[in-house]
Amino acid sequence: MSRKNGSTGRERLTRRGLVRVGAGRRAEDADAVAVEEPLEIRVDGETVAVTMRTPGEDADLALGFLFAEGLIAGAHDVGTVAHCGRPGEEGHGNVLDVRSAGGHRIDAERVLEGRRWVTTSSACGVCGRRSIEELVQRCGVVTAPTRLAADAVSSMVRRIGEVQPTFARTGGLHAAAIYAADGSLQAAAEDVGRHNAVDKAVGALLRRGAVGPARAGAGPRGVPVALLAVSGRASFEIVQKAAVAEIPLVASVSAPTSLAVDLAAATGIALLGFVRDDRLNLYTNGWRVESAGVEARSPDGAKRAGPASRPP
Repeated sequence: MSRKNGSTGRERLTRRGLVRVGAGRRAEDADAVAVEEPLEIRVDGETVAVTMRTPGEDADLALGFLFAEGLIAGAHDVGTVAHCGRPGEEGHGNVLDVRSAGGHRIDAERVLEGRRWVTTSSACGVCGRRSIEELVQRCGVVTAPTRLAADAVSSMVRRIGEVQPTFARTGGLHAAAIYAADGSLQAAAEDVGRHNAVDKAVGALLRRGAVGPARAGAGPRGVPVALLAVSGRASFEIVQKAAVAEIPLVASVSAPTSLAVDLAAATGIALLGFVRDDRLNLYTNGWRVESAGVEARSPDGAKRAGPASRPP
């Protein structure tokens, strides 16, 4: 896979005027704000998605997205990734075309048709249960025997701040970080969207051959990928992307949604929420997280969902 027009000159942050109000005073000023712009992702010239994102790592974002959707099995399915248009043209850098590798065709129509035509009936319809069943059928269950100590999880989540340089200046971006079991950082990204940040991080590993059929769940040095940490809430999409990449633990500083909990339970992922300081909530597959002096097991000793803990 090759990348063209890798640098578009688009910035991650800009400045906007404001009026600061406080202590009985008003003062005009300017502040740094995170850039949000649309990215149109095309596959062989056909638009498959438009997402609002922070410019940067667009190729990784596209790879991570296509991988999560099941359109590519790895970077070897992709020939080139290039921004459309020419520098200086309006909107340059906001359209990305992914071309199939020689001898292979990325089947984008399956996703396009699935989004354009939805059959309604009195049965399950478009609901969480069907989404979970379809994903488990496509990806299976994460079977890696990975376990982490609770304090190791907390440490990894705390370190998200180290990979948020733009957030530090604007307060306006989410972050995703993927760690190995030994705590080494494997990939990280910032974006205005939580799911975009995850796609960028997973896409970076995919581009390096660290995830996918050849080395599923292995980091760039052959170290097993263990945990995905996110700076916002854990939604269904976040857990979905972790399941496809075979990441066994997902940890968030905030709350999970009901579908995220259900999907994590079904796919063998330990889902942790409200990971702050030395406290966390463990919602599923409790056997994957070990506390000092306490061995976490599911009721029958199998690798299944453990009981949810109460909110802190």
